Amino acid sequence: MRRRKTLVRVAAFGDADCRIGPGGVRGATSPMENDVKTPPPASAAVRTASRRALLKWAGTATVAGAASAATLATRPNPAHAAVFAAPLPPLPDAPGNALLRMQGELRRAMEKPIAERRWAMGIDLRKCIGCSACTIACVAENKLPPGVVYRPVIEETSGEYPHVTRRFTPRPCMQCEEPPCVPVCPVSATYKRPDGVVEIDYKACIGCRYCITACPYGARTFDAGEYYTSGTPRRQPYEEQPSHEYGRSWARTDDKASPIGNARKCHFCVHRLEAGMLPACVTTCIGNATFFGDMNDPQSLIHELAGRPNVMRLKEELGTKPRVFYLT
Repeated sequence: MRRRKTLVRVAAFGDADCRIGPGGVRGATSPMENDVKTPPPASAAVRTASRRALLKWAGTATVAGAASAATLATRPNPAHAAVFAAPLPPLPDAPGNALLRMQGELRRAMEKPIAERRWAMGIDLRKCIGCSACTIACVAENKLPPGVVYRPVIEETSGEYPHVTRRFTPRPCMQCEEPPCVPVCPVSATYKRPDGVVEIDYKACIGCRYCITACPYGARTFDAGEYYTSGTPRRQPYEEQPSHEYGRSWARTDDKASPIGNARKCHFCVHRLEAGMLPACVTTCIGNATFFGDMNDPQSLIHELAGRPNVMRLKEELGTKPRVFYLT
């Protein structure tokens, strides 16, 4: 009997090195774990002294146990309320169009209080062709710099020639019901919204990277303040555009409230949700392999798909209860 070989790599823009086994992604590691001693970028130098003091203070057992799960779950956020700048246009009647159906279900969900929503994402691995359109759309939507990726596509090759197969696994943040990244944050910068989306407060984050180490999916990366056009005669203006995350704009040139020096992750494009739009990765998937919606809506497509027998979740044995599932 021939022994089967498995080779896994992460597509371009992906910084995590993950290996996939029968139970899902195994041993995901972030390259930033080997980078802990990297000095902060020049643009974050203003915060160096206070950050070191906070890290020293946060190391005590008293502070580590200060944040309770109840406090994190009910943390106030001005972006919780859906406020539409203008009435949304009516959707066309197109039976069988999954995108339009999910769009209508999203609008219906946004009419409910935030605590009554339960966002989830489904990815059909049989339809994913590994084009990385979702990865690129996420980079463009969130103005992501080099080294920061929210949705890499993991490529798996198994078998021996000529019997070789390939599988592509997009890996956004799992938005866990029991997120291991939340309790390890010494300053409560990572918290879970009432609708289940795990967010990061860039103003509070001190860049300790505990959450990056705690995430078993490698779904977090560190913003080291790099630019694609660094080393060229002039930095391009498009790289200095603010990112619209968590209900506000974050300018990379603002040392007091910038993503630079912080952990970053997928957030289901909450800024788009609250404007009545689906996440960017959902609308740009050319194979219609990504689904999104409110699991608390029994009539929704995402609820229907989650009940199928061919559903798989990554590392279920850890008890994190991911809100992202896969159809195999």
